[in-house]
Amino acid sequence: MVKKKVNKKGRLGRIKGFSIQFLPYSEIKSLNSDERIRKILGIVLGNNILIVQGRLRNEEETRLIGDTMAMIDHVKNFKGIELAVIAGNGNGGFLDNFKQRLVRGLSGGDLGAITIIGPATIVKEIKRDPKKIELLLTK
Repeated sequence: MVKKKVNKKGRLGRIKGFSIQFLPYSEIKSLNSDERIRKILGIVLGNNILIVQGRLRNEEETRLIGDTMAMIDHVKNFKGIELAVIAGNGNGGFLDNFKQRLVRGLSGGDLGAITIIGPATIVKEIKRDPKKIELLLTK
């Protein structure tokens, strides 16, 4: 979606559109690390803010950040990504914590979390606190 906007001097400008896409864990569960990163980068490079059910493995997050840093000088108008993981507070009892660790071990990821990834040209900052998430967008 591209909207036209008249600025203060009466000139027409363009506002680039974006969308927010949800990626359920079931769509990336069977993918290996390379395929997951490629899928995520493909979505983000299309000017989408991505909400992923669950959490990537630590080595996948590290690789995703490394790959995007390498792309900055090679992909036109790409300035990198903003990434944030929001997880439960982990204040459950022993049995709850044990179940969460067991599910995380069997599934390969933390399904009690969400990961937000967006292009830095759109997402200025992601602020988190226990009661809310603020997604600050660029103008």
